[in-house]
Amino acid sequence: MNLNRKLEAYKIVGNTFGTWLSPIITGLFLSLMRLFVSIFLFIDKIFYKIARKPSVHKPIVIVGNPRSGTTFLQRYLIYSGLGEGSRLWQLIYPSIILQKVIKPFLPVLEKLSPARHHSTEAHKTSLTSIETDDVGLFFRYFDGFFLYGFLFSFADEDFFKYFDPEHRDTSKRDFDWYENVWARNSYKKDSPYIGKLFSLSTNLPSFQKRFPDSRILYMIRDPLSVIPSGLSLVTGVLDKRFGFWSLAPNIRERYIERLYNALITLLIRFNNDWENNKIDKSKVMIVRYDHMMTNFEKLMDDIFIFTNHEPSQELRNEIKNTAEEQKNYKSKHKYDLKKFGLSEDRIKKDCSSIYKTFLNK
Repeated sequence: MNLNRKLEAYKIVGNTFGTWLSPIITGLFLSLMRLFVSIFLFIDKIFYKIARKPSVHKPIVIVGNPRSGTTFLQRYLIYSGLGEGSRLWQLIYPSIILQKVIKPFLPVLEKLSPARHHSTEAHKTSLTSIETDDVGLFFRYFDGFFLYGFLFSFADEDFFKYFDPEHRDTSKRDFDWYENVWARNSYKKDSPYIGKLFSLSTNLPSFQKRFPDSRILYMIRDPLSVIPSGLSLVTGVLDKRFGFWSLAPNIRERYIERLYNALITLLIRFNNDWENNKIDKSKVMIVRYDHMMTNFEKLMDDIFIFTNHEPSQELRNEIKNTAEEQKNYKSKHKYDLKKFGLSEDRIKKDCSSIYKTFLNK
C-alpha cells in the first residue's frame, strides 16, 4: 500500500478541523527538524563507536495498552535505579552531540513542546519526563500507531491496515531505530535500558526474535477501565489542540469507533500470540494493574526476580511506602462509557478472550 503520509495528514487536518495554514508550518518545522537530527546523527558516528555499531544488552520493555499503568511502572523502575530510559526531548533529539547543545535551551523549547497539549489528569508529562519510545518513531518517520490514533483515524477511508504489521511490516526499520536510540541514550550507563512500547502488543514475536535477551513486562488492566480511559486520554489531547468535542457528531463517532477498534486490536493481538505460543513466555512477565495497586510489594519482588535485580534496603523501604500510597490512590482522570457511545456488554463481548486468559484468575 503506497501512501504519502504527509500529504494525507495535511488533507485530514484541513478537512476535519478547517485548518490549512498551520499544518504547513508544522510540516516544514518537522521536516527541518528531521534533517537537523539526521545531520547530527551522522556526526555522532565520527566521535562515538556506539553510534557506528549500536547495541543494547538485555533491555527491559514495558508493553500494554495506554492507561494500563505502563507509564507509572516505567518511571518507577527507572527512578528506582533498575535501568535507564529516555526523556521526551531525548526521543525527539536522539543525537548524543545534539543533546549536549540543546539541553541548556529546554526551558524555552518546553513552551513549544507537543506535551503541552497532554492532560495532566492522566499523568504529568513534559520534555524532561520519561515517555513512551513510540513517540520517537513518530517524530523520526512520521509513522506508527501514534499517527493513526491522533490523525489518520479521522480520514474518510480507514487506513488502519497501513499501520498494522500484519499488512505492512516495518519492524526491521522500527527495531533498528529503537536500538539506535536506546544505545545512544544509555551509552554511559551500566544498567539495562527500560523502554515502553504499547505498539509491541501487535508484534511481540518479531521483537523477541530481534532482541532475544530482552525481558518484557506486559501490563494488563480490565478493559472496562483501560478502553474508555485510553479514549479519554487521546480525545482530551485532541480537544485541547483542535476542539474535538465541537466537531460534527458523525465525525466524532467515526473517529471514536476506529480508535476503539485499534485499542481492542492491541489487546486481542497480544492475547492471540500468547495463546498460540508465538511468544517466548519465559521472557515475559504478566503484570496486572489491580495487583500493582493492591499488592505493590509482592509485585516488585517478582519483578526483581524476573530481571535479576538485587534491591537495596533503602529501595525496599521506599517500595513499602509506595505500596501504601498505591492502595489509597484515586485517579483524577475521569471518563464515561456513554460519552463514547460504548456499553459494558460490548466491551466484555469484544474482550471476552482477554478476561478468560488474564483476568478471570
